[in-house]
Amino acid sequence: MHPELEQLLILQDRQQKIRQIQSEIETVPLRRTSLEAQLAASASAVDALKQKARQVEVDRKRLELDVGTRTESISRLKTQQYQTRKNDEFQALGHEIERYENEIRKIEDQELELMVQADTVKADLVEEEKKAASVKESIARQTADLDEKSKALQSRLEELTRERAELATKIDEDLLSRFERLFNSKGDAAIVAIEHGVCTGCHMKVTSATSASARAGKEIVSCENCGRILYEAP
Repeated sequence: MHPELEQLLILQDRQQKIRQIQSEIETVPLRRTSLEAQLAASASAVDALKQKARQVEVDRKRLELDVGTRTESISRLKTQQYQTRKNDEFQALGHEIERYENEIRKIEDQELELMVQADTVKADLVEEEKKAASVKESIARQTADLDEKSKALQSRLEELTRERAELATKIDEDLLSRFERLFNSKGDAAIVAIEHGVCTGCHMKVTSATSASARAGKEIVSCENCGRILYEAP
């Protein structure tokens, strides 16, 4: 194998690893955003139940006030009833009292329903708070792991970048420039093997002369189909 080709293969390995790590680093903010969204959704579920519990209590107190108002009205009407001497007025007041008493019974039924609902919401809230605590603990752990992973990836990226820079100094500038263009344009590899007379980059058959030149290792050989730099697979 051509000596500079060996250096280029090592360089390519470093650049492929750099690209892979950069891709992983790019996913870290997305993963962090996903964790934050899970935490927010969990907190929102708890808040929604707390709001529901508050609303049930407000509704219950309103019904209590309604009962109180009607009770006062009944008391007032009964006083008027005792004071009147007219039979038709007495009966009319009695009908009003009966109407208020019926309304109170309906309101009390509504109060009972709200009490049952309040108990249900309270139980749901306790369960949701337990889930939220578990979610918070899990996300805190995952976030810490993500921070550690991010630091490790950044450290490895810096290490590989230094190695890549050092390797680049040992390669002819024109050849390095050619390699860089190929690496950036092909998206996978600039240097590939010939296997059974086929370029493993584009999967097209190369000429026997190209295969022989690559095997000889005296010059840098390119695939006539895709332009990638070739070497003969052992």
